[in-house]
Amino acid sequence: MRTVLYLLGGIAVVGLGGFAYFYFRSPTVAPPANIIVDKSPERVERGKYIFTHVSDCDFCHSEQDMTRLALPVIESTRGQGKLMADTDLPGRIYARNITPDMETGIGSWTDGEKIRAIREGVDKDGRALFPIMPYSFYRYMSDEDVQAVVAFLDTIPAIKHQLPPTQVNFPDSMWMKGDPRPVTRPYKTPDSRVSGPAKKLLYGEYLATIAHCEVCHTPYPGLKEDTSLRFAGGRHFITPVGDVYSANITPDSYTGIGAWDVQRFKDRLKVYLQYEKDGPPVVGPDRFTMMPYQAFAHLTDYDMEAIYGYLMTRTAINHKVDPHPGMPERKEP
Repeated sequence: MRTVLYLLGGIAVVGLGGFAYFYFRSPTVAPPANIIVDKSPERVERGKYIFTHVSDCDFCHSEQDMTRLALPVIESTRGQGKLMADTDLPGRIYARNITPDMETGIGSWTDGEKIRAIREGVDKDGRALFPIMPYSFYRYMSDEDVQAVVAFLDTIPAIKHQLPPTQVNFPDSMWMKGDPRPVTRPYKTPDSRVSGPAKKLLYGEYLATIAHCEVCHTPYPGLKEDTSLRFAGGRHFITPVGDVYSANITPDSYTGIGAWDVQRFKDRLKVYLQYEKDGPPVVGPDRFTMMPYQAFAHLTDYDMEAIYGYLMTRTAINHKVDPHPGMPERKEP
């Protein structure tokens, strides 16, 4: 009997010790780079392209008109941050103010600290960022491109906009500390100017990664990616307008985009351009999308072609998705 009690006591001590480790641990943090990024017009322009079109940082860090197709960005709010309204998040998650405001933004951060936050997932003080910030994908952003993003951030107007601190529910507040990881090697941008198919394919993979296409087009039951349905769509988004599920973008010919040629793919991404003159239409539960068409419509043709080429190399998965369950079937924009 005494042996059993000792055994149970030992298990309890080990369990308590393990819990204490995970509860009190800090994320793995490396010192920020000692760098002041170059702010040449070319670099700022590249950073703007990545911020507003490829990685669509506006989607989380700027306010959007939620009543209009493709959620157009309210330009005067660029970078000021907001409450992430997804009702299935574990707490009240705020995308922070990333304008250069010294008090409420990141104006007091060094460029190295900004780079570290983008790619490694920790704030100025080394605290873990909630992983709705896709730093697990941004960690592969090239050194040149991440510096370009920071150069652009350094030049946008400062907005004084105080946000409450993010509050993450337990146990997610404990597990998220294990997500940040230092970037330990240099990353180069694949050469987008080379026309060879191998180079273009590699560049397409790079763009799809830093555009975090996988995040939206893969189901995340319990906030963990279902890797068996990678790119096959079906991720559930709860919005003020209605529920919507992401599309299958694998090369399956029946339920994905396998029957599309590259022109159809480009036309689909560019469809939003027709609304920019007169403004996008008001939408309701039967016609609504979380797809950031406003951002992707302005990708270059070369970049669209590169992403299409990469997606066509993914595993074709037969997975039919109804974007608006219970609503009359109609075409997305």
